[in-house]
Amino acid sequence: MTNVTIAGERVLVTGASRGIGRAVMRRLAADGYSVVGLARNRPDDLQSHEEFHCVDLSDPESTRKLVSELAAERPFYGLINNAAMAPTTSLDDCTIEDMIEAAKLNLHATLICTQAVVPGMRATQRGRIVNLSSRAALGKVNRTAYSASKAGVVGMSRTAALELAEHNITVNVIAPGPIATELFRTASRPDDPRTKALVAAVPLQRVGEPEEIAHAVAFLLDPRGGFMTGQTLYIDGGLTVSMVHL
Repeated sequence: MTNVTIAGERVLVTGASRGIGRAVMRRLAADGYSVVGLARNRPDDLQSHEEFHCVDLSDPESTRKLVSELAAERPFYGLINNAAMAPTTSLDDCTIEDMIEAAKLNLHATLICTQAVVPGMRATQRGRIVNLSSRAALGKVNRTAYSASKAGVVGMSRTAALELAEHNITVNVIAPGPIATELFRTASRPDDPRTKALVAAVPLQRVGEPEEIAHAVAFLLDPRGGFMTGQTLYIDGGLTVSMVHL
Protein backbone atom coordinates (compact mmCIF):
# COMPACT_ATOMS: atom_id res chain seq x y z
CA MET A 1 0.00 0.00 0.00
CA THR A 2 1.36 3.43 -0.95
CA ASN A 3 2.39 5.64 1.95
CA VAL A 4 -0.10 8.52 1.96
CA THR A 5 1.86 10.84 4.24
CA ILE A 6 2.17 14.26 2.61
CA ALA A 7 3.05 16.42 5.61
CA GLY A 8 6.05 18.54 4.74
CA GLU A 9 6.46 17.20 1.20
CA ARG A 10 7.93 20.04 -0.87
CA VAL A 11 5.98 21.37 -3.84
CA LEU A 12 6.80 24.15 -6.31
CA VAL A 13 4.00 26.21 -7.90
CA THR A 14 4.66 28.68 -10.73
CA GLY A 15 2.41 31.62 -11.49
CA ALA A 16 1.42 31.53 -7.83
CA SER A 17 0.63 35.20 -7.28
CA ARG A 18 -3.02 35.09 -8.39
CA GLY A 19 -5.78 33.07 -10.01
CA ILE A 20 -5.32 29.33 -10.29
CA GLY A 21 -1.75 29.40 -9.03
CA ARG A 22 -2.69 31.26 -5.87
CA ALA A 23 -5.59 28.89 -5.24
CA VAL A 24 -3.30 25.90 -5.75
CA MET A 25 -0.71 27.28 -3.37
CA ARG A 26 -3.33 27.80 -0.66
CA ARG A 27 -4.96 24.40 -1.15
CA LEU A 28 -1.70 22.46 -1.04
CA ALA A 29 -0.52 24.34 2.03
CA ALA A 30 -3.83 23.53 3.72
CA ASP A 31 -3.29 19.87 2.83
CA GLY A 32 0.04 19.87 4.63
CA TYR A 33 2.54 20.32 1.81
CA SER A 34 5.52 22.65 2.13
CA VAL A 35 4.71 24.97 -0.77
CA VAL A 36 7.07 27.30 -2.62
CA GLY A 37 5.50 29.88 -4.92
CA LEU A 38 7.05 31.61 -7.92
CA ALA A 39 5.81 34.57 -9.95
CA ARG A 40 6.98 37.92 -11.24
CA ASN A 41 5.24 39.76 -8.39
CA ARG A 42 4.32 38.81 -4.86
CA PRO A 43 0.64 38.23 -4.07
CA ASP A 44 -1.08 41.16 -2.42
CA ASP A 45 -2.28 38.84 0.33
CA LEU A 46 1.01 36.97 0.92
CA GLN A 47 1.24 35.69 4.49
CA SER A 48 4.41 35.85 6.59
CA HIS A 49 4.65 32.06 6.79
CA GLU A 50 4.45 31.51 3.01
CA GLU A 51 7.60 30.93 0.97
CA PHE A 52 7.55 32.98 -2.20
CA HIS A 53 10.20 34.04 -4.70
CA CYS A 54 9.90 36.67 -7.41
CA VAL A 55 11.26 35.78 -10.83
CA ASP A 56 10.45 36.55 -14.45
CA LEU A 57 9.58 33.05 -15.63
CA SER A 58 9.90 34.13 -19.26
CA ASP A 59 13.60 34.71 -18.58
CA PRO A 60 15.19 31.25 -18.98
CA GLU A 61 18.47 31.97 -17.22
CA SER A 62 16.94 33.62 -14.16
CA THR A 63 14.35 30.86 -13.90
CA ARG A 64 16.84 28.03 -14.22
CA LYS A 65 19.18 29.62 -11.66
CA LEU A 66 16.49 30.15 -9.03
CA VAL A 67 14.73 26.80 -9.40
CA SER A 68 18.05 24.91 -9.44
CA GLU A 69 19.07 26.67 -6.23
CA LEU A 70 15.75 25.84 -4.58
CA ALA A 71 15.98 22.19 -5.67
CA ALA A 72 19.53 21.96 -4.31
CA GLU A 73 18.28 22.99 -0.85
CA ARG A 74 15.88 20.04 -0.68
CA PRO A 75 14.30 17.91 -3.44
CA PHE A 76 10.79 18.71 -4.59
CA TYR A 77 8.12 16.03 -4.46
CA GLY A 78 5.75 18.01 -6.66
CA LEU A 79 5.85 20.62 -9.43
CA ILE A 80 2.87 22.54 -10.76
CA ASN A 81 3.70 24.44 -13.94
CA ASN A 82 0.89 26.97 -13.98
CA ALA A 83 2.38 30.28 -15.19
CA ALA A 84 0.94 31.36 -18.53
CA MET A 85 0.09 34.23 -20.81
CA ALA A 86 -2.60 34.38 -23.49
CA PRO A 87 -2.13 36.61 -26.56
CA THR A 88 -5.54 37.40 -28.07
CA THR A 89 -4.83 37.74 -31.77
CA SER A 90 -6.54 36.25 -34.79
CA LEU A 91 -4.77 34.03 -37.28
CA ASP A 92 -4.29 36.99 -39.63
CA ASP A 93 -2.91 39.25 -36.91
CA CYS A 94 -0.77 36.73 -35.03
CA THR A 95 2.92 37.46 -35.37
CA ILE A 96 6.03 35.37 -34.89
CA GLU A 97 6.72 37.57 -31.86
CA ASP A 98 3.34 36.55 -30.39
CA MET A 99 4.26 32.90 -30.86
CA ILE A 100 7.65 33.39 -29.28
CA GLU A 101 6.30 35.28 -26.27
CA ALA A 102 3.63 32.65 -25.63
CA ALA A 103 6.20 29.87 -25.93
CA LYS A 104 8.62 31.57 -23.53
CA LEU A 105 6.22 31.39 -20.61
CA ASN A 106 3.82 28.60 -21.52
CA LEU A 107 6.36 26.11 -22.86
CA HIS A 108 9.94 27.11 -22.14
CA ALA A 109 9.38 27.89 -18.44
CA THR A 110 7.61 24.54 -18.04
CA LEU A 111 10.60 22.74 -19.55
CA ILE A 112 13.16 24.65 -17.49
CA CYS A 113 11.39 24.13 -14.17
CA THR A 114 10.88 20.45 -14.92
CA GLN A 115 14.52 19.94 -15.84
CA ALA A 116 15.59 21.66 -12.61
CA VAL A 117 13.48 19.53 -10.24
CA VAL A 118 13.64 16.13 -11.94
CA PRO A 119 17.15 15.20 -10.74
CA GLY A 120 15.93 15.41 -7.14
CA MET A 121 12.85 13.38 -7.97
CA ARG A 122 14.98 10.73 -9.64
CA ALA A 123 17.22 10.58 -6.58
CA THR A 124 14.24 9.95 -4.29
CA GLN A 125 12.49 7.75 -6.88
CA ARG A 126 9.17 9.55 -6.60
CA GLY A 127 7.51 12.71 -7.81
CA ARG A 128 4.39 14.35 -9.19
CA ILE A 129 4.39 16.87 -12.03
CA VAL A 130 1.19 18.65 -13.05
CA ASN A 131 1.28 20.92 -16.08
CA LEU A 132 -1.50 23.38 -16.85
CA SER A 133 -2.69 23.41 -20.44
CA SER A 134 -6.09 24.71 -21.58
CA ARG A 135 -9.23 23.60 -23.36
CA ALA A 136 -8.13 26.19 -25.93
CA ALA A 137 -5.47 23.69 -27.05
CA LEU A 138 -8.32 22.00 -28.93
CA GLY A 139 -8.99 25.23 -30.81
CA LYS A 140 -10.32 28.66 -29.88
CA VAL A 141 -10.96 31.75 -31.97
CA ASN A 142 -8.32 34.48 -31.59
CA ARG A 143 -5.94 32.29 -29.60
CA THR A 144 -3.47 31.11 -32.27
CA ALA A 145 -0.31 31.55 -30.21
CA TYR A 146 -1.93 30.52 -26.93
CA SER A 147 -3.56 27.40 -28.39
CA ALA A 148 -0.33 26.35 -30.07
CA SER A 149 1.72 26.72 -26.89
CA LYS A 150 -0.87 24.95 -24.72
CA ALA A 151 -1.13 22.08 -27.19
CA GLY A 152 2.64 21.86 -26.93
CA VAL A 153 2.33 21.45 -23.15
CA VAL A 154 0.24 18.32 -23.69
CA GLY A 155 2.73 16.79 -26.11
CA MET A 156 5.70 17.59 -23.92
CA SER A 157 3.94 16.17 -20.86
CA ARG A 158 3.08 12.88 -22.56
CA THR A 159 6.71 12.43 -23.60
CA ALA A 160 7.97 13.33 -20.12
CA ALA A 161 5.53 10.82 -18.61
CA LEU A 162 7.10 8.05 -20.69
CA GLU A 163 10.67 9.05 -19.87
CA LEU A 164 10.10 9.47 -16.12
CA ALA A 165 7.79 6.54 -15.40
CA GLU A 166 10.65 4.20 -14.49
CA HIS A 167 11.56 6.58 -11.66
CA ASN A 168 8.05 6.56 -10.17
CA ILE A 169 7.48 10.14 -11.37
CA THR A 170 4.07 10.88 -12.85
CA VAL A 171 3.35 13.69 -15.31
CA ASN A 172 -0.22 14.75 -15.96
CA VAL A 173 -2.00 17.73 -17.47
CA ILE A 174 -4.97 19.76 -16.36
CA ALA A 175 -6.72 21.65 -19.16
CA PRO A 176 -9.16 24.17 -17.69
CA GLY A 177 -12.02 25.71 -19.58
CA PRO A 178 -13.39 29.12 -18.59
CA ILE A 179 -12.23 29.82 -15.04
CA ALA A 180 -12.88 33.06 -13.14
CA THR A 181 -9.29 34.33 -13.10
CA GLU A 182 -7.68 37.63 -13.99
CA LEU A 183 -6.24 36.03 -17.13
CA PHE A 184 -9.66 34.85 -18.29
CA ARG A 185 -11.28 38.21 -17.63
CA THR A 186 -8.52 40.00 -19.56
CA ALA A 187 -8.56 37.65 -22.54
CA SER A 188 -12.35 37.16 -22.57
CA ARG A 189 -14.10 40.42 -21.79
CA PRO A 190 -17.56 39.95 -20.24
CA ASP A 191 -19.13 42.28 -22.84
CA ASP A 192 -17.62 40.37 -25.76
CA PRO A 193 -20.34 38.39 -27.61
CA ARG A 194 -17.93 35.46 -27.90
CA THR A 195 -17.48 35.38 -24.12
CA LYS A 196 -21.23 35.45 -23.57
CA ALA A 197 -21.70 32.66 -26.09
CA LEU A 198 -18.95 30.61 -24.45
CA VAL A 199 -20.46 30.83 -20.97
CA ALA A 200 -23.93 30.09 -22.36
CA ALA A 201 -22.53 26.99 -24.07
CA VAL A 202 -21.08 25.50 -20.88
CA PRO A 203 -23.34 22.55 -20.02
CA LEU A 204 -23.04 23.34 -16.31
CA GLN A 205 -24.09 26.92 -17.14
CA ARG A 206 -21.34 28.69 -15.24
CA VAL A 207 -17.68 29.62 -15.20
CA GLY A 208 -15.41 27.53 -13.00
CA GLU A 209 -13.59 28.71 -9.89
CA PRO A 210 -9.81 28.56 -9.30
CA GLU A 211 -10.41 26.41 -6.21
CA GLU A 212 -11.96 23.71 -8.39
CA ILE A 213 -8.73 23.46 -10.40
CA ALA A 214 -6.73 23.44 -7.17
CA HIS A 215 -8.77 20.46 -5.99
CA ALA A 216 -7.85 18.52 -9.14
CA VAL A 217 -4.18 19.39 -8.64
CA ALA A 218 -4.38 18.04 -5.09
CA PHE A 219 -5.84 14.80 -6.44
CA LEU A 220 -3.02 14.38 -8.96
CA LEU A 221 -0.37 15.09 -6.31
CA ASP A 222 -1.75 12.58 -3.84
CA PRO A 223 0.58 9.58 -3.33
CA ARG A 224 -2.42 7.34 -3.96
CA GLY A 225 -2.66 8.67 -7.53
CA GLY A 226 0.54 7.04 -8.67
CA PHE A 227 -0.98 4.84 -11.39
CA MET A 228 -2.15 7.79 -13.50
CA THR A 229 0.38 9.39 -15.82
CA GLY A 230 0.50 10.94 -19.27
CA GLN A 231 -3.15 11.98 -19.06
CA THR A 232 -4.95 15.24 -19.78
CA LEU A 233 -7.85 16.10 -17.48
CA TYR A 234 -10.30 18.62 -18.95
CA ILE A 235 -12.09 20.69 -16.32
CA ASP A 236 -14.44 22.82 -18.38
CA GLY A 237 -17.99 22.37 -17.17
CA GLY A 238 -18.66 19.86 -19.93
CA LEU A 239 -17.56 21.94 -22.93
CA THR A 240 -15.25 19.26 -24.26
CA VAL A 241 -17.95 16.62 -23.98
CA SER A 242 -20.46 18.85 -25.75
CA MET A 243 -17.98 19.36 -28.62
CA VAL A 244 -18.60 23.11 -28.61
CA HIS A 245 -15.49 25.07 -29.59
CA LEU A 246 -16.11 28.80 -29.38
